[in-house]
Amino acid sequence: MPFRVIITRDFDQMSEVAAAIAIQRIRERLREKASCILGLATGNSPTGLYKHLAKALNAGDIDAARIRSFNLDEYIGLPGVNAQQRALHPESYSFFMIQELFGLLQKKFGATHVPWGTLVDQERLAAELADHPEDWSEQGEDRGRAIVIRAEARSDYLKWIRREILDAYRETIEAAGGIDLHVIGVGGRGHVAFHESGIPFEDNAMLLVRLDDNTVANAVADGHFHSREESPRYAVSMGAELVYRAGTVLLLANGTRKTAPVAESLLNDPTPLVPISYGQSYARRGGDLIYVLDRAAAAQILEQPERLRERGIRLEDVSEAGAKVRVRELTFARDPETGQMG
Repeated sequence: MPFRVIITRDFDQMSEVAAAIAIQRIRERLREKASCILGLATGNSPTGLYKHLAKALNAGDIDAARIRSFNLDEYIGLPGVNAQQRALHPESYSFFMIQELFGLLQKKFGATHVPWGTLVDQERLAAELADHPEDWSEQGEDRGRAIVIRAEARSDYLKWIRREILDAYRETIEAAGGIDLHVIGVGGRGHVAFHESGIPFEDNAMLLVRLDDNTVANAVADGHFHSREESPRYAVSMGAELVYRAGTVLLLANGTRKTAPVAESLLNDPTPLVPISYGQSYARRGGDLIYVLDRAAAAQILEQPERLRERGIRLEDVSEAGAKVRVRELTFARDPETGQMG
């Protein structure tokens, strides 16, 4: 399949174009099988898409009950005395999804899944890692590091995390038939979810990640947490290798902070230093990869269209005024065979 990069004017048009693609892919899957499995990201990038998706689902042309979802990541160490309190903390990704998508739906998804980080007690995790250094190793070349727990770990708690938090989430996705459409964003260093720069692609379907001090400091500075003591120090996350097993991967990026990592992921060869660059390998294997960018995020690649073509990447600029009309036609035109809006 072609590797497409679609350029839009701004966040609003990016959201509308991406939502049209997502809705189209969902309808295609539901014509082929009983359910559609979505992979979902948090962060600002997909919030506009989620509002468009909720509006389309509430219109009744797609049966939301036939959709199941799996989120990319979740914190470990959110404030709260138990898993329920942590899951309902306003900075949990479970709470984010309720605010931005799940709570907007009049008819709910058949099932929703967020990685089970809130089940893990951060203090006990830190203590077990300190007491059993032989049970784990670190991976990564940047400040955020993956904690790889050995299968033969002596610590029952670490072994439980590997088996019931990490492996079990991957197995649940596999049992559902895999993800049909994955919506992702991109971090400032080219990371996807908490697959941080430098963490290897191979054998890292699900990750336990120790967050770097800069991530923690930014979370406090941005007002997400009152203090460093309240801010989580670990997270559970899909790795890039698992993300890019999906039938379609739809990557959204807007703003100047995403300009450099977007360019690095497209203009250079794949490297764990830029985790989203794994998408090139995915596309070469026949994966359906689509970037939807605003002009700010696309600034560097727009200067090198020939290099994109040499790398087999198809650039589509829909930032002209008429593009909005075409997107609406794609989203709301009626399928002549099924009578559904598509």
